[in-house]
Amino acid sequence: MTVGQELMKITDLRLFHNHMTIEPVLEIFGHYHSRAVARMREVIFEEFAESDNYGLIFTYMWAFNHQSDWDYVEHVSNLFKRHGADVYYVELVAPQEIRLQRNETENRLKHKASKRDIEASNRRLIEDDRKYRCVSCPGEIPFENYIKIDNSNLSPLEAARMIKERFNL
Repeated sequence: MTVGQELMKITDLRLFHNHMTIEPVLEIFGHYHSRAVARMREVIFEEFAESDNYGLIFTYMWAFNHQSDWDYVEHVSNLFKRHGADVYYVELVAPQEIRLQRNETENRLKHKASKRDIEASNRRLIEDDRKYRCVSCPGEIPFENYIKIDNSNLSPLEAARMIKERFNL
């Protein structure tokens, strides 16, 4: 999300981070309701793809070991491609220790209310790492418009600049 925020500042792209649908659903339902989140995202994607806006940054935790996540990414990509849009894929990676530190930052907690119980949020992150493979294997991503960035030692702005330059955004 933070890299997306910086990329939005230096391009004409808009940001739609995954918690923009997760948080309202949690607030309304009192728990994660995957169908409601998916339907909200679908409406936003469809409307944005049909709009005259320049482009959309979407953040997503991709479980590479789950075919359903591959199918979802293909589905979302195709929503935009049908309207003539180019789709770019950016994979950001950092070790769990760094991601746990980032899980407690002021900006993250401001935009992701469900992360404010830091102990529970950290447990979810560790459990997700155990259950899902969220880092691609070498050569696994077949897309031409793809970049993998280890942003362990980069500021969000530095990572955003790398993305902007790589894709001429």
